This record gives sequence, C-alpha cells and structure tokens, in this order.
Amino acid sequence: MRLPPLPPWLSTLPGAEQRLRTLRLWALAGAVLLLRPFWPLSLLPGWVVGGVLLWAVLELLAWIWWPRRWR
Repeated sequence: MRLPPLPPWLSTLPGAEQRLRTLRLWALAGAVLLLRPFWPLSLLPGWVVGGVLLWAVLELLAWIWWPRRWR
C-alpha cells in the first residue's frame, strides 16, 4: 500500500525541507517523552532526554529566525 503524497508546504514549496526536518525532530522529542516510562528508555539519563528537547527547541528557533532562502 502506498502512502499519500505530502502536502506542498512539506514537499515542493520553498523551505519545505526545513519544515519537514523540524517536524521529524519534534516527533522524535515527543516519542522520547511518551515512551520514557518504558523499560529501554527508562535507562536513559535525564540529560539525554533534556538534550533531545533542547535540540528540538533550538531547531525551531533557528527555523523561525534564520530561514533558508529559496534559490
């Protein structure tokens, strides 16, 4: 079964690559937070979880303040 195509704001419009990267990062941060109580992720130290969340916030701020220009 084939997945439907991504909307234009995530595939073809200027800045789509950065928006997609930011969404993936936020999904990773959310997954780490939601799965934290389960056994394998409960072994992660808190600074790793905090680091992933900090990375997500910095990525978002960089995307907002310094967007890549379309060529």
